[in-house]
Amino acid sequence: MATATETKVTETNILEAQPRTPGTKNDARRVRRSGKIPAVLYGAGKDVAPLSVDPRQVLRILHSASGHNTIFELSLNGGERTKAMIVDWQFEPIKGKLLHIDLKRIAMDQKLTVMVPIVLKGEAAGVKQQGGILEQVLREIEIECLPGNIPALIEADVTELVFGKVLRVADLPHSDKFKVLTDENQSVAHIISVKEEAAPAPEAVAAEAAAVPAEPEVIKKGKQEAEEEAAEEGGAEKAAKTEKKEKK
Repeated sequence: MATATETKVTETNILEAQPRTPGTKNDARRVRRSGKIPAVLYGAGKDVAPLSVDPRQVLRILHSASGHNTIFELSLNGGERTKAMIVDWQFEPIKGKLLHIDLKRIAMDQKLTVMVPIVLKGEAAGVKQQGGILEQVLREIEIECLPGNIPALIEADVTELVFGKVLRVADLPHSDKFKVLTDENQSVAHIISVKEEAAPAPEAVAAEAAAVPAEPEVIKKGKQEAEEEAAEEGGAEKAAKTEKKEKK
């Protein structure tokens, strides 16, 4: 009924990084003006390392088939390499630009806890024959496994799904290569009935739009700077907490 597609660790996945000196908010902005973004690297019992990376390379990894679960080679100044993963990232809400990322060192012989997307396949009988709507209520599950066994995604066939039946986590594939941590009774997908909602009158839409004042550009700029500062401070704080936890 369902299959897991494994992601592969390839030597072509390389993220170039340069050391940086953590400092004031202006230092972080200076990194961004140079075309890079601030990053922090932690894990494996080593000290937290502030870095700067190319956002285009980061987006290439995030948009790949395995997404943020991709294991890649982090190259420091074109020399020392270490396997790493992207564990957190933040976008600027107005222009959608990357602000900051957190990276974690990966040991290939140590298990990880990761979230893996669930992809539904096929046309449900409840949709095709009963006129219902397929609703996916859970889009990813938490698993534990070795880095080399992380599935890129988990596919679930919903062709037999009809009214009254529920696809649960227990129905997804179980393998000796990974352990499912999400509650097995949790619903993944089911069929619901069609509900028609009356569309709002054009006059009401126009009145609502007119009632919302435009946000001044100066406020938008302030919000953007606040987001950048929060990304920088939040990344450093999270790295410190994670490092402290690992050392314990």
